[in-house]
Amino acid sequence: MAKRGDAAASRQVERVSGATVTLPALSQLVFGGIKLSMTKSLRPAPVVPEPLGRIGPLEVRLAATPREVKKAQKLRYKVFYEEMSAIPDMQAQLSRRDRDGFDKICDHLLVIDHDTRTGSGEAAIVGTYRLLRQEVAERHTGFYTANEFDIGALVSRHEQLNFLELGRSCVLKPYRTKRTVELLWHGIWSYVRSHNVDVMVGCASLEGTDPDALALPLSFLHHHARAPAEWSVSALAGRHVAMDRLGEAEIDMKAALKTLPPLIKGYLRLGAYIGDGAVVDRQFGTTDVLIILPVQSINERYVNHYGVDATRYAA
Repeated sequence: MAKRGDAAASRQVERVSGATVTLPALSQLVFGGIKLSMTKSLRPAPVVPEPLGRIGPLEVRLAATPREVKKAQKLRYKVFYEEMSAIPDMQAQLSRRDRDGFDKICDHLLVIDHDTRTGSGEAAIVGTYRLLRQEVAERHTGFYTANEFDIGALVSRHEQLNFLELGRSCVLKPYRTKRTVELLWHGIWSYVRSHNVDVMVGCASLEGTDPDALALPLSFLHHHARAPAEWSVSALAGRHVAMDRLGEAEIDMKAALKTLPPLIKGYLRLGAYIGDGAVVDRQFGTTDVLIILPVQSINERYVNHYGVDATRYAA
């Protein structure tokens, strides 16, 4: 597809002796059969989306270019493959990017630190979330979550509601602070309000692939956060791992909460439910649970905190 600036240039006209002559695109002028390309410095700059929020030097907004999406993929690789225990395939090893086919149809939420510059002089991307709207998923191959959980059954039961899938969340280690997480959630909340989202869903992970070693957190989630029938979703047959590995009376609540990753604790504080059954993801070295977060169930405290119309950290 031609760039907007090129298309505009190609429509420019020059009147010569009363005749109208269409000028060629400025970035591809042809003289004597030789095509001259406009230097990159003269090409129109990409339009950067409006910030969704800002705290000091940190800004949250959607990725504007394929280059920014690639940077988000590199960040995901650094966290999932280098810091954690995901196993890269050959493509990921060579590119040092975590990517799949869903990246092309998703929006990518970014946290950008304007006080930190990369080698190319650009502000550093330090956090990311991948967002997939239901209308987009239905035009393509569906939700990523459907590879592990029977999400289609849930969507069918609530066909009047609008779903959003959240995934591939990660933040660079030095930035795993309250304000970075708050900024990411402010961006998500702004996106939810902008697209009239009713329900958020997505996988959240416990590190490790041995369910017995994860008996305490899995059992806690099963007994204390399981979705009611209206919102219940099961892991796919053949991938379903039972979560009730301990009886409710056997659970040390304080110890269980300490074993939960911050992301899952954050979802629970917001008012999220957990689906039925977990799924072991051996490539990423994790055991995944399903998060279901109806907007109507979000704790009023957090709605008031971020603002009904996502104005708390508005840029």
